[in-house]
Amino acid sequence: MLPFADRLDAAVKRCRNPVLVGLDPRAESLPEGILPQGTDAAAAETAAAYGRFCRGVIDVVAPLVPAVKPQAAFFEQLGPAGMTVLAELIEYAQNKGLLVILDGKRNDIGSTAAAYARGILGSAGQSAWGADALTVSPYLGDDSLRPFIDVAVERGAGVFVLVKTSNPGGKMLQDLVADGRPLYRHVAEYVERQAVETLGACNYGAVGAVVGATYPEQLAELRSAMPHTTFLVPGFGSQGGTASDVAAAFDPQGCGAVVNNSRGIIFAHAAKPYRERFGAARWQEAVEAATREMIDQLRAETPAGKL
Repeated sequence: MLPFADRLDAAVKRCRNPVLVGLDPRAESLPEGILPQGTDAAAAETAAAYGRFCRGVIDVVAPLVPAVKPQAAFFEQLGPAGMTVLAELIEYAQNKGLLVILDGKRNDIGSTAAAYARGILGSAGQSAWGADALTVSPYLGDDSLRPFIDVAVERGAGVFVLVKTSNPGGKMLQDLVADGRPLYRHVAEYVERQAVETLGACNYGAVGAVVGATYPEQLAELRSAMPHTTFLVPGFGSQGGTASDVAAAFDPQGCGAVVNNSRGIIFAHAAKPYRERFGAARWQEAVEAATREMIDQLRAETPAGKL
């Protein structure tokens, strides 16, 4: 199995864009007819609806983008039925040619961290969940991250460490100053070292960073400090991040980052101007239009236009 960074780099270049579509299904936001019983449906019925909806999204975006990012929480809340659907969707997306980054923000220490890593990381039958990459939290320290990194390298998978997240409350801890620098810079330094130690042919490592679009100045600061680290950039669209905000995430060739958009794409049918153009009945057309618009924006306003 090729290193994850090389596979992601190749997929971004093949698609000529860095769009990452987040799969965050919500019962109350599904198009009419996907969940006929409404939001009071049983967990199994809701899980089945999430499966139908997300497969419909995947069918539309697979020819357009390099990767998708299922948010585990929306499936976990439905219990065993939801987890079964999540596993099916990971496989379905990969069979469509997409890389799958599972957004689980896992972490623990020792054998527990290793169990998380071995259970989740590694496609093509290497793990129970089969994800190509996983988001992880760094706040238990090096011995909590090392098992994830080791398994990722062993299986050609990737790890995205939370460095500077897109939510306003993240600054409560991430911006605390220690030894003259904010905490997120200490985490960034660690992640960059791990990226350098796990470099692929594309000059990026198996260890990436989650850096939010809602903090463009810090995004530029961290790109300069982390030249070998692939960025997963949340916060585009519904959280307020724009194409110009994420421009600094990329290297001069337009590589080194993927930009996530969840609600702005998968629920585009409910937002202007797509609501008037398509409505709920043509929700997949709205998904395609929103995806293409994001691609065009990133090509026009970021170095991704050079891909």
